[in-house]
Amino acid sequence: MKHTFNLSHMKTLVLLFGMITCASVMANDTETSVGTQQNTENSASSSTTPAIDKQDAKTSLRNPNSMLVAMAFKFRNSEGTPRDYAEVAANYCRAAKSGDADAQYALGWMYANGRGVTQDEKIAAQLFTMAAEQGHVLAQESLTKISSPAPQTPLLACLLPDPPAPVASSSDAETAQNERNAISDKTSALFYSQGHILKLVNKLAPRYNIDTNLVMAFIAVESGFNVQATSPKNAQGLMQLIPETAKRFGVKDTYKAEDNIKGGLAYLRWLLAYFKGDVQLVAAAYNAGEAAVEKYKGVPPYAETQQYVKKIAKLYNNLTHPYQDNLVKTSPLLNSANRRTM
Repeated sequence: MKHTFNLSHMKTLVLLFGMITCASVMANDTETSVGTQQNTENSASSSTTPAIDKQDAKTSLRNPNSMLVAMAFKFRNSEGTPRDYAEVAANYCRAAKSGDADAQYALGWMYANGRGVTQDEKIAAQLFTMAAEQGHVLAQESLTKISSPAPQTPLLACLLPDPPAPVASSSDAETAQNERNAISDKTSALFYSQGHILKLVNKLAPRYNIDTNLVMAFIAVESGFNVQATSPKNAQGLMQLIPETAKRFGVKDTYKAEDNIKGGLAYLRWLLAYFKGDVQLVAAAYNAGEAAVEKYKGVPPYAETQQYVKKIAKLYNNLTHPYQDNLVKTSPLLNSANRRTM
């Protein structure tokens, strides 16, 4: 059964409702109550338009129509005027940048269907790919329906990163060492509580010219100092080396603390040189792989990786770390300002 609404006083909503296919779908969508990510709710509440209540905000991101319909119902008796699809797309993009897979899928849906934005399959594929790489089933299905699923288009402006932080080369090592921020007392206590592991790191880290505190931060986040830790993806030991990385750096026994730390140090030294001492990029690459960092021109838009980088930053208070010149060719990402930060 179709419903009709009195929209005479809301000319700006005519286009919005005209783009939603049928009222029965609208009614069903407005009743859907699937929790959205907190950052998307915050983006909506910070808008200059009247706030959508919590029940409306909980409508599913899996179909952008649901949020649009919620907005329409909210504004049909309001003096304010919504900024139609543009505002919704902006909110989705902010959440997509922070790694929200639902928002990445929803924005991709808008581009795939030309709802409120210019239809663009390449942008849609790019956004679907971001979500699919995080295991979003609907995004994975949507990719199969696009003729050219490979994302071969520049990132949307709302996803573009800020300029990179300045980095210190090995020639500036002494200066950088003096300017390093001290770790917090709480972090220091955590590290010192792991006496045996800290002793090993203190012995090995100087051989690779890496700050002990940075190494301890990675071990804390990676394994929680558990020598026998094994992840669902078969990352092993203190520094959670996957078999390919262990082989790459000559680690024979990943569950032997000293061998594992040596392998992790070798990989960190390589990443520091490759990303010219940018700790944020090094952390992102350690979690998601350097290929993912290159692909997304910075910290990948994966919720797990975004949180991982923040955890490292909380323990290690420095944006940069000295690196070894000429160890490896510098990442092409560092030759461009087009890189993503959180």
